Amino acid sequence: MPGTVLLLAASPVGRGRLVDAAGVLPVLAAVAPAVLSGADTANVVELADPLEPQAVLTRLRAAAAAPGPLTVYLTGQLHLDRRQHRPHLALARTTAATVRYTALPWHWIREELRLRSAADTALVVDLHADAEAWKHITAHGLDCGPYTAVYGRVAPPARRGLAEPAYMKTVATLLRSGHRPPLGTLHEQALSRIPEETRGNLLLAHAGGWTAAGTATTAPAAPAVPLGAGPAGGAPGAAAPVIPAQGIPVPELPAPWGPAAARPGDQSGVPVGDQSGVPVGDRPGEPAGRPPADPESVGDPPADPEPSGGSDPHAAISAAVRGGLHEEADGLAARYEEAAARAHGAGSEQALHWREVRADLAMFAGDPVRSCRAWLAVAEARLAAGQAADAPAVEAAVDRAHHQWGRIEDPASARELGPALARLRLRVPGRRRGALENVQRQLGRLQAAP
Repeated sequence: MPGTVLLLAASPVGRGRLVDAAGVLPVLAAVAPAVLSGADTANVVELADPLEPQAVLTRLRAAAAAPGPLTVYLTGQLHLDRRQHRPHLALARTTAATVRYTALPWHWIREELRLRSAADTALVVDLHADAEAWKHITAHGLDCGPYTAVYGRVAPPARRGLAEPAYMKTVATLLRSGHRPPLGTLHEQALSRIPEETRGNLLLAHAGGWTAAGTATTAPAAPAVPLGAGPAGGAPGAAAPVIPAQGIPVPELPAPWGPAAARPGDQSGVPVGDQSGVPVGDRPGEPAGRPPADPESVGDPPADPEPSGGSDPHAAISAAVRGGLHEEADGLAARYEEAAARAHGAGSEQALHWREVRADLAMFAGDPVRSCRAWLAVAEARLAAGQAADAPAVEAAVDRAHHQWGRIEDPASARELGPALARLRLRVPGRRRGALENVQRQLGRLQAAP
């Protein structure tokens, strides 16, 4: 099965440029696709200084939906959204005042990769942060999700001049030998060649997976710190800043469903719900959701979709979806939702996460009515819990409900769900202008139809 490689290099045009990101692409492009991927063959997609976050998201989404291993080589710079204080990858048109609208939210990357497995999904990053983003990341980490392997570095803003993507160029140079070692080994080899260029950087080494603990350290070598432990800091030689534990514990389930890894004291976890807030449009004025998985595109149906001891239930659910076993996938997610509700309450993040998973599963199964209804319920639950209308998880739920509503072909069902969506859009307009008006226009046409 061929792999997929996404080469993404982005930085603003003009005075806001911190790093010559696109300068690394010729070096990466000289590496054989199979070596970039680690597979026998690979499809390579290259994005050089893209202009629109929606275009990047479309390419990322397609890469994430492809069967086989996926490696994303990402070079660029990070800025902080001044409104929600979330990291964004700057694109060609990004300025300090337009980050929220012209840059790619980092959590979109995490969100698109969240249903994949760390066994076949990796991010290799060479990132430079502006002063605000650097302060935020050294305090809070860079959340890439627990199911994506991540290797690379985040550098503070250069004191003078344009920075070079030295880490990524070194990685590319090593790969031009025709051999791709394990990414952890490749990461260490690259760092050993450029110790001065990475001094004081945040070094990322997270193998991903259900029970794996990643590390984030500052160079020069601070001791490796497990994910979610220890103090935060950012100065060279200080205690290593750490990426906070990513996710929440999976609830214990009655045998044979409960994973052995989900015991008190374990660091295993699952990602906290849908953090996207993606305001993208498959059609004008309408947010778009992730395209349904192709059941025929990935392997055969598993003989038994339940997770075995210590395994990731998301991997079992994803395998069931890819095999066309949609009822089995939803049934497994429902069991985890019930257990989370018993243990933590129906409005807890643990329970809401599994409700969001089930909303996605309904979309994969081609049931937009059930998916829309589920996303509406998630949005209402988050608002009832006191979350802000512009919180990413709330915006994401309403955006996805909107998208699924637009896919409903039965007029009666669309008329039934439309008023609830319109009420939510009054409270949660989202990032895309005209979303409320879009609902009102479509609902008006439905209600006027015989």
